[in-house]
Amino acid sequence: MSKYQTRKLINYFNLVASLVVTALGLFMLAWILSVLFSKGFQYINWAVFTQMTPPPGSAGGLLNAIFGTLVITFFAVLIGTPIGIMAGTYLSEFGGNSRFSSGWAGAIALAILVIPVVVRTTEDMLKLVPVQLREAAAALGAPRYTVTLSIVYKAALSGMITGVLLATARIMGETAPLLFTALNNQFWSSNMNEPIANMPVVIYQYALSPYEDWQNLAWAAALLITLSVLTMNIIARYTLKGSSSR
Repeated sequence: MSKYQTRKLINYFNLVASLVVTALGLFMLAWILSVLFSKGFQYINWAVFTQMTPPPGSAGGLLNAIFGTLVITFFAVLIGTPIGIMAGTYLSEFGGNSRFSSGWAGAIALAILVIPVVVRTTEDMLKLVPVQLREAAAALGAPRYTVTLSIVYKAALSGMITGVLLATARIMGETAPLLFTALNNQFWSSNMNEPIANMPVVIYQYALSPYEDWQNLAWAAALLITLSVLTMNIIARYTLKGSSSR
């Protein structure tokens, strides 16, 4: 067998193996989503959005958990995005030649997860801005910070927004950090200095409980989280696609 035939055979084998693994992954994803949608939609009703999480054996909803998730996510993005943008800006604009190449607890824990996504996206988007724009602004006498804020940020804005959306989708379903920080609260609470309800922890606790009504709410909450994450990912992809086409 010649070298060409050997390479062709190896290439064919790798291609088939890749297709099989991809098909297996897509099948498992489709199976998980089909089970989630079939179970979740059964228990989505008006009470889910208007009533508090109930004690065992009682009817209830996810109002306080939905509110808590939105509040924690909002503050996590609010805290993490500026830090991520500043770090990404430093890496792209200033760091190249350098020698140094509770509810609040839950928000800060998730903010730490936001930062790497926003840092990387911001750095990549700023590097895509043509150097000629920076040079033209510098030739007109604009200081470095003005070039960055007025020229570079404006050109890379769509990509940076995409990074924020992807980071938001990334943290909305995080459970582990919230289990040890935000905890949970069966009642309505908007005080970020106290434990606050959130859907990831509600899903974790209710899914493992022996009570059927809690398990039903866990399915509904899982569906809401999944739909939110999928929606934000789709919006982020379209935002990035729109910026690339321009």
